[in-house]
Amino acid sequence: MKRILIVRTDRVGDVIMITPMIRELKLKYPDSFIATLTQKNTTDILLNNPYLDEMITDDLKKETFWEVTKKIRERKFTDGLLVMPTERAAYQMFFGGVKNRIGVGRKIYEMMTMMKSVSRNNYVPLRHEADYCMDLARRIGVETDNISPEIFLTDDEILLTRNFLKELNINSQVPNVMIHTGSKNSAPNWSEDKYFELIQKIQKEYSEKGLNIFLTSIEMSESFKSKIKNLNCGNIFIVADKLYPLRKFISFINAMDLVVVSSTGPAHIADALKRKAVVMHCNRNVSSVKHWGTINGNSIDLEVSNEFCNLHCSKDKNNCGIENGITIETVLDSIKKQILKIN
Repeated sequence: MKRILIVRTDRVGDVIMITPMIRELKLKYPDSFIATLTQKNTTDILLNNPYLDEMITDDLKKETFWEVTKKIRERKFTDGLLVMPTERAAYQMFFGGVKNRIGVGRKIYEMMTMMKSVSRNNYVPLRHEADYCMDLARRIGVETDNISPEIFLTDDEILLTRNFLKELNINSQVPNVMIHTGSKNSAPNWSEDKYFELIQKIQKEYSEKGLNIFLTSIEMSESFKSKIKNLNCGNIFIVADKLYPLRKFISFINAMDLVVVSSTGPAHIADALKRKAVVMHCNRNVSSVKHWGTINGNSIDLEVSNEFCNLHCSKDKNNCGIENGITIETVLDSIKKQILKIN
């Protein structure tokens, strides 16, 4: 029987990209034991996943190296898939006695631990991150092109969110639109001033038809929140401090009719929940639609054009011109198209 460990110890959106692997491995090997190794703050992504048998967590800021290594050894894994190369996890799998260890690329520590490898071939041709992740599952026998991510909520979680929205006294007859203004520097993003202009235009567009706007980013500045409050709009709700832990945030996104966000964690949560979204991307490969776009077919991915990028972004593409590369009018038009689809 296969006993498979999937390791991804980075951010929320990254961990969502291993959910297709978990599913496809279990479908290929129904009798297998599948576990994940992630950071504690991302385990909420994987809760209630019917294809997953165990979640192991590692606190990268604490002395838990040998504690985690011991857990790995006790479970006698036959296969270890290091989706995002880290020296720490490579040695944990090595000392944990994982027999067949597969990583990405040829890092020195991977060679020192005699790890097998798959290559991303310098991202040529460029593919989706979930597809690159699936390459490791393919290396041990999986044959699939299904890279659709997924998150599983319970009925109780859904009910709690419904009750939370009722307590806010929202108008339940109009669409719920979540605008997430932050990105924690994980992806290029608009400024708060630009988001504020967007919110004003949404308000003007839907002053008669009506909709509810929820602002959810914990990164919102006090000045931005003050400007929002000064609008004196009863349909705008600042709820960022009410959506902890992550599982509650996930359930909240599930209750939204539309999510407006840059290419960061909440975008991928919405995608995994099959929710409608408008997602903004920069043009560089690492953040582009082709690499990090939504998969479920319900969303609109907007990307800074190659022409604009060549004219206004830095040559190394590290400084992105997304602030002006995607206009408020473009985002607003996309929001209108999505709202028209809402029954």
